[in-house]
Amino acid sequence: MHNERFGAMALLVGLALGMVSVSSAAAQDVVGVEIRTVDLGNGVYALFARGGNMGLSVGDDGVYVIDDQYAPLSARLLETISGLSDGPIRYVLNTHWHGDHTGGNEAFGETGAALVSHENVRARMETGLAEAAFGRSIEPAAEAALPDITLSQGATFHFNDLEVQVIHVPSAHTDGDSIVVFEGANVIHMGDVFFNGFYPFIDVRSGGSLSGNIAGLELGISLANADTRIIPGHGPMGDLADLQAARDTLVTVRARVSELISEGKAEDEAVAADPLADLDEEWGDFFITSEMMVRTAYQSLTQ
Repeated sequence: MHNERFGAMALLVGLALGMVSVSSAAAQDVVGVEIRTVDLGNGVYALFARGGNMGLSVGDDGVYVIDDQYAPLSARLLETISGLSDGPIRYVLNTHWHGDHTGGNEAFGETGAALVSHENVRARMETGLAEAAFGRSIEPAAEAALPDITLSQGATFHFNDLEVQVIHVPSAHTDGDSIVVFEGANVIHMGDVFFNGFYPFIDVRSGGSLSGNIAGLELGISLANADTRIIPGHGPMGDLADLQAARDTLVTVRARVSELISEGKAEDEAVAADPLADLDEEWGDFFITSEMMVRTAYQSLTQ
């Protein structure tokens, strides 16, 4: 049963990374995926489907899109967006390089939208990754899927009467993460720096780190207030309290795994110690298991 469960979790992570084709048996029901929009006011929407949660700004200037999920969903996503606005899609921002956030780049780019990301996103998409999670590899993306505009730190878009601030978060979920703040709408899109209500996937092989992810959550906390609506990379809509809970949990993970490392425990011994047992019921109910979280923390802290 353990091997079956681990294999299922590996497949889910593979889908997220774009290492497994979404036409595989495990993801063939793309047509039946529910696409749900949540109106956050001021022309800002959250959009939930199968991959990473999306954000939208619609208005007189057109449409600004955050992330674009898997390629087979593109036609349906574009149809959903057209139901919210008849304006052109002007920009698509990728919060990082994983396939469940960039899979629609080619189709969205064909509409005339400019593809935007941190420079490390384009670099990783351009070269792929020979040894990604679970010993798999990721092939380079097609030229048409690569971001047209890259940022080194951040940028501000003046769009639909909002200031859309893009802020790079170093070495968090990956080394190319951005969070997006819709000033004036009190909405933040955290990308995969924030998994709401469960252990996050921190992609150490793509430059991510546990401490960097904690720092990214703390940045989000510093930018939010009690009324801020927060779009996570995965999970339901969140708020400041959810961000704080995610930060506190990862701080606890770091402290406990750090203690085992200081005691001279090897990685397998740290896993066997089961340091997150009391957290699992609340935080272990997604594709990252307690074992995976401990291993990720251990590898990140011993790099």
